[in-house]
Amino acid sequence: MSTRKPINRIRVVLAEQDRTNKWLAEKVGKSRTTVSRWCTNEMQPSLETLRDVAYALGVDIRELLVSTL
Repeated sequence: MSTRKPINRIRVVLAEQDRTNKWLAEKVGKSRTTVSRWCTNEMQPSLETLRDVAYALGVDIRELLVSTL
């Protein structure tokens, strides 16, 4: 198991909205595997893709990022 700290909150926001990785993958035109890797913080979306994710979820992009404070 990795000791990397989470960078994004995509999994949290999906859970709060009762949405699935499959739903998000279809909305942003990515594979379910890619979305899964974002949700586990194994991989990070580009800023452009993160913007698309925020739009699909109806949230401010900042809600998808873990605070550095």
